[in-house]
Amino acid sequence: MTAEQTDPEETTDPEEKSPREIVSFVRRGERLTASRQSAWDRLSDEYVLDPSRGDRDTVPGPDATLDLLEVFGRRAELVVEVGSGLGENIVAAATADPDRDFLAVEVYRPGLAQTLNRIDRAGRPRNLRLLPLDAQRSLPVLLSEASIQELWVYFADPWPKARHHKRRLINPPFLDAVLPLLADGAAFRLATDWAQYAHHMRRHLDARPELENLHPEGARPGEESSDAISESMARTGWAPRFEGRVKTSFENKGRAAGRLVWDLAYVRVPRQSGDAPA
Repeated sequence: MTAEQTDPEETTDPEEKSPREIVSFVRRGERLTASRQSAWDRLSDEYVLDPSRGDRDTVPGPDATLDLLEVFGRRAELVVEVGSGLGENIVAAATADPDRDFLAVEVYRPGLAQTLNRIDRAGRPRNLRLLPLDAQRSLPVLLSEASIQELWVYFADPWPKARHHKRRLINPPFLDAVLPLLADGAAFRLATDWAQYAHHMRRHLDARPELENLHPEGARPGEESSDAISESMARTGWAPRFEGRVKTSFENKGRAAGRLVWDLAYVRVPRQSGDAPA
């Protein structure tokens, strides 16, 4: 889940944004329940990263840095989930795979607090940290080129109205920001329960020469859905469900509403010798 999706506990109005600024999320109320506040008070200093900020609290400052060796105390493969929501997936993955390090990028403070709750219940895995910043603007500043071994974007807000399509996360500006951060051979995994957004993602991802579809012959997840499936929707190129992705509450809601779940998986094409990171 990305930060723009609404947690049922939060019903306050979105924060207004500059008309010139296009973001893929809407900041919502920061009020925390008692259990989430307790988790935040006990664990945020240990798990929530706090780089210097720029002109907004979701944007890193020009002098912001992130030393992964200092953060995790080791060198290991890095998995990044953009829009980690309430933490269901990232905490389960970090707990199940202690040999890799995990970075959850999420601007929604109640979601971060709920993730801390899950971390606490999971025995406080040491290979997970939370970044409360805008992914598109922070990751290229804080991470070096080719530093991500796996990138996940699951159930991002589909922004279904045509006038809001520019807010969708999977658009050229986001891809321009994150694709250089993928190591050669890195996996880029996505999922959505909205057919229209799946179609949108395929058009943008298939057009990127840096990416290769891991399942070019993969069949659709089905033919009937409660939301409309475009006649031009690709019939192949869909990934099977990734075993490392747990079924979250947001996925379950989509399935309960009769929508299909569309999985995608790409690999970062190896760079040419002249394009290799320094």
